[in-house]
Amino acid sequence: MPLDIRVLDNGTVTSPKGFKAGAVYSGLKTPGPGKTDLGMLVSDTPAKTAATFSQNSILSPSVTTSRESLDKGRNKRAIVVNSGNANCAVGEPGFKDALEVVSLAANHIGVDPSDVLVCSTGVIGVELPMGLIRAHMNKIEFSEDGGSDLANAIITTDTLLKQKAVSIDVGGSTVTIGGISKGSGMIHPNMATMLAFMSTDANVEQEFLSVTLSEAVNISFNLVSVDTDQSTNDTCILMANGAAGNAEIAAGTPEGELFAAAVTDVATHLAREMARDGEGATKLIESTVTGAHTVEDARVAARSIVASPLVKTAVYGRDPNWGRILMALGKTSIPLDESKIQVFINDIQIVEGGAAIPYHVESVVQALGRPEVYLRVALNVGDGDATAWGCDLTEEYVVFNSAYTT
Repeated sequence: MPLDIRVLDNGTVTSPKGFKAGAVYSGLKTPGPGKTDLGMLVSDTPAKTAATFSQNSILSPSVTTSRESLDKGRNKRAIVVNSGNANCAVGEPGFKDALEVVSLAANHIGVDPSDVLVCSTGVIGVELPMGLIRAHMNKIEFSEDGGSDLANAIITTDTLLKQKAVSIDVGGSTVTIGGISKGSGMIHPNMATMLAFMSTDANVEQEFLSVTLSEAVNISFNLVSVDTDQSTNDTCILMANGAAGNAEIAAGTPEGELFAAAVTDVATHLAREMARDGEGATKLIESTVTGAHTVEDARVAARSIVASPLVKTAVYGRDPNWGRILMALGKTSIPLDESKIQVFINDIQIVEGGAAIPYHVESVVQALGRPEVYLRVALNVGDGDATAWGCDLTEEYVVFNSAYTT
């Protein structure tokens, strides 16, 4: 029986009860109509919190500060975030600045600094302009409708806002899960994404909340690749304040299964939209690998296909060069049997038994010209399945990133 997950119109991270958000323009980004760059997500009451962080060996002090804060306590009230500056690779001042940003945010909403997490995104190697942040933190005004304002504040090279909310029924109570994310370049996460903030008014057991987020991240954000570069600032945070009033959700229950599916639904949408919005992209690429020996093998293979520059450029040029798909599959070194491989492009089969079969070339060319291109590889050696998302690689990506700071 399909799970009853309802998508909310105009859903965002403040759709769950008891959350509000706000943002201002402080001058961290270049000026422009409607731009904001400093914002906060606030829960009316302490919220159980789970998070995943970048596995890059070079980390922003904002990441380190938030991770250390969660190690000391999992109940949080707010997230403060800036865009336009990554607060990374700036030495000891980066840690002092991250702590001061937390203190300024805590003072603004009247909570202890230990209740606030901090995130940053933007250019690496430049110190935070603390004078601007000090001058503007108290200007942030909060609203229950402020989720979109926060989604706007966290974007950098993004061309669209990424947000979604869904609701489910839990023991007679309506529970809502919402989220926002940003990410367009430097996307090949090993935990989450550039930045993703998720919220829920569900009452959830803390350990189950952490497991749910981790598992959702593994099959959503961790299966996206725009350019194979992993950010120094990747952070994904999920806050649960219990405002829905439901009985506590725990693992191994029907309610737990439904809640986990809803969290994954929101995370998958946000991840997919990141791939669609890849820098310079004209097409979303969805790669599905079925019949692998294990689920992990399928994940590795699906992501390898969407990450391959040669596959990405073939999709951009509408070139049915299916050998590149097999190359990206084979370089993973997962166990497979070449004689059993089938390849499909938008449901048009082009490979059987590891070799080309007759197909109408123009039909495949037209399929590759669609805004969404679906690549499916059936390995037929097991029951492991997975889907990953990426985008085509265009001249615009190269031009944009060749002059990012100039």
